[in-house]
Amino acid sequence: MLNIALFGPPGAGKGTQSALLIEKYKLAYIATGDLLRREISEGSDLGKKASELIDRGELVSDELVVQLIEKRITMSAGINGILFDGFPRTLVQAYILEGLLLKLNTSLACMLSLEVPREELITRLLERGKSSGRSDDTAEIIEHRLEEYQNKTMPVAEFYKFRDKYIPINGVGQIEEVFNRLSESIEKTLQNVWFNLVLTGAPGSGKGTQGRLLAKEYNLYYISTGSLLRREIKAGSEIGLKAKDLMINGELVADEIVIQLIEQEIKQHKNYRGFVFKGFPRTIVQAYILDGLLRRLDSSVSYCIELNTSTLESIKRLSNRAKTPQARAYDLNTDVIVHRLEEYQEKTLPVADFYNKQQKFATIDAVGGEENVFKRLCTKVEEAMRILR
Repeated sequence: MLNIALFGPPGAGKGTQSALLIEKYKLAYIATGDLLRREISEGSDLGKKASELIDRGELVSDELVVQLIEKRITMSAGINGILFDGFPRTLVQAYILEGLLLKLNTSLACMLSLEVPREELITRLLERGKSSGRSDDTAEIIEHRLEEYQNKTMPVAEFYKFRDKYIPINGVGQIEEVFNRLSESIEKTLQNVWFNLVLTGAPGSGKGTQGRLLAKEYNLYYISTGSLLRREIKAGSEIGLKAKDLMINGELVADEIVIQLIEQEIKQHKNYRGFVFKGFPRTIVQAYILDGLLRRLDSSVSYCIELNTSTLESIKRLSNRAKTPQARAYDLNTDVIVHRLEEYQEKTLPVADFYNKQQKFATIDAVGGEENVFKRLCTKVEEAMRILR
């Protein structure tokens, strides 16, 4: 999801630019001011409480704002992302937003700050007051609102600067000029957002072959837990010794071992556009582990694609691979092959449902020539990338 916070003092033009950004990037719009005014116009209890504060140019309580925003987020399922206008306004609200987005298994891509000189802001707000009739667009309240912004809202900028998500934008000029500046910054941000693909499927479905092809095609880094473990076994490391017997018998290696290897691999290859994960996650627990691991790096799983093959086709492929130099130790024993397929049905298939519930899942037919399967995969990957953009 493309989640953006549009930042700036009263009169910076957030409302005008928000409308344009929503249309271009197909985002849900969350403006605390609009949500509050709707409550006020409907005469709700929350609206009555908010009215007195707004009329004095003061900030509404976080508890009230959170209730309104969470309700709006819940109504925004299936969208490309969210544009926040007027939130967060305080450091506490910045932490609140982090928590709200965490519930959606996503995060804020960037905070775009419209920078406008104070004198220009006052002129804009006074002009708006003449036509809008808004009670908070008077000289006295404007001064108070700008002071509130400086004292309470500017620390939010430091919060996102520390996370390298704060982008200042010159807010002076024609509407189209400012919009172009905002769009350019968003496009640059999108280029820096990792695309993380989980490639799943039964043993013998072709994950390794297709995963490497996808990584090369889209400048992603291919991470195969099996390859990482075999590397450790070959090196005779402590991890390799622990993993060897488990892999020969087709058993899953302990999570704590796999996590160390994956995290190390990600940190060494941050310059790529993202990662293709093959062989991980294989269980629901590992799916949560991968979420946590990526979140520490301010990222998340973007999409999951299952390569679908029949049990008979998988057995045939693994038996054929056993006759080649690429044979794995567990390809040489029919009982182990069957055990691995049973493990997949029992432990790994639920992972597909995990991502499907997040609307991050697709399945493709993995039977056919390597090139044809790759074309089907590319179609799904590009669809997912368009959604993220």
